[in-house]
Amino acid sequence: MFGKSILRSYSGFINVFSRFSDPLAIAVAAFVAYGLRFSFSEMDLPKDYRILVLFSILCTVLIFPMFGMYDSWRGKGLLSQARAIMMAWLTVGILIIVILFVLKISAGFSRLWLVWWMLLGMLFLIVFRMTVFGYLQYQRKRGKNIRHIIIVGAGELGVKVVNRISNSPWMGFKIMGLFDDNEGLLESNVDDVKVIGSISDVEQYISKHEIDEIWIALPLRSEKRMKELLHEIRFYTVNIKLVPDIFGFSLMNHSITEIAGLPVVNISKSPMDGANSVLKRVEDVFIALTILLIVSPLMLVLAIGVKFSSSGPVFYRQERVSWNGGRFMMYKFRSMPVDNEKNGVVWGGAQGKEATGFGKFLRKTSLDELPQFFNVLVGDMSIVGPRPERTEFVDKFKSEIPGYMQKHMVKAGITGWAQVNGWRGDTCLNKRIECDLYYIENWSLWFDLKIIFLTIFKGFINKNAY
Repeated sequence: MFGKSILRSYSGFINVFSRFSDPLAIAVAAFVAYGLRFSFSEMDLPKDYRILVLFSILCTVLIFPMFGMYDSWRGKGLLSQARAIMMAWLTVGILIIVILFVLKISAGFSRLWLVWWMLLGMLFLIVFRMTVFGYLQYQRKRGKNIRHIIIVGAGELGVKVVNRISNSPWMGFKIMGLFDDNEGLLESNVDDVKVIGSISDVEQYISKHEIDEIWIALPLRSEKRMKELLHEIRFYTVNIKLVPDIFGFSLMNHSITEIAGLPVVNISKSPMDGANSVLKRVEDVFIALTILLIVSPLMLVLAIGVKFSSSGPVFYRQERVSWNGGRFMMYKFRSMPVDNEKNGVVWGGAQGKEATGFGKFLRKTSLDELPQFFNVLVGDMSIVGPRPERTEFVDKFKSEIPGYMQKHMVKAGITGWAQVNGWRGDTCLNKRIECDLYYIENWSLWFDLKIIFLTIFKGFINKNAY
């Protein structure tokens, strides 16, 4: 039997404490913000300010749980917690500002105080959570606040679960053993964790040992065996978790949701859904307009250069494939003679394609891509996303390259994760697709801004740009 530490027995105390500490952090932030705005010698908030702070605390109590702020922290990384805090507090802040304007009382509050309050509130909330998180990690390294678990299933899925847990000791899980009906696995080891019996031995084991959780990691075909196990252990109050056997699929933004009361696993899902699509569009329009205003004089000079360097139109139009397989006409400054592709289009060999003297300069500096900001404004493309390909090449590659069509789950972009990592021009297409799928799986506004920042410094001029 394993002794229970105070942290383990009263882990719910941290949850309750958080529900009190969050409003306290917000109130303290309001007072400190008032001192920064006015004077620390007069920290007594006026009545209207106190009412607004109390209203924000009420909003916190109602809104924070919607963002999972008081769910179990075990198994969640620092980044995911910080993101939840930022989104929850930002929601409260937006609600406060909207109400102030609707009630027409915003003039009675210092805007600078509101800004300081929002910033300090977020800072205090994050610092508290990170402090507690660090303390829990420290205790878990000392063997406290540990959850003892067994894993049912020692196959490929079970091995994956063991490896994930073993590589993340900060989560505080200790695997006591594995159980599997495959006799050939008995007494074998998986990352120093032993297979100690068959699935039929689980009931006897948990009757003699203190186990917090049972994780079932059996393949989908083992539904009957799972039901038998659940029947055998029905008299025990141990927590039971099912690890879905979905890792054999090509996953894209996978998640578990509920539809009409049914648990549904999203194996492949576009991140451009709901609020994300609005956020992405606002980002695209704002950045595209800003850049076009800045570079419009340069684009005029480039247009003149194209016109006088060779006969033909200033712009070159190509049909490309973007979001959901939709087709659009992508614009570039023309860098080749007008009859360059009269014999057909061939994939690759960009270095060997004929270009005008001025066109070589445009390609090398990627300035020929500037007209695509107009594609962004009309909604055909995004600033950041997988580079679009011609229709004929999409038809060719979709059956040759694994996951190729999944890159069309988001809008095509002017720049992307593949481009800032050097995978452009005649480089390996498989590597480019890997980068594109990584971008889709990990999309966030911050990731977009990171790619834009990297593009400024190393994305325009590249040895693989032709």
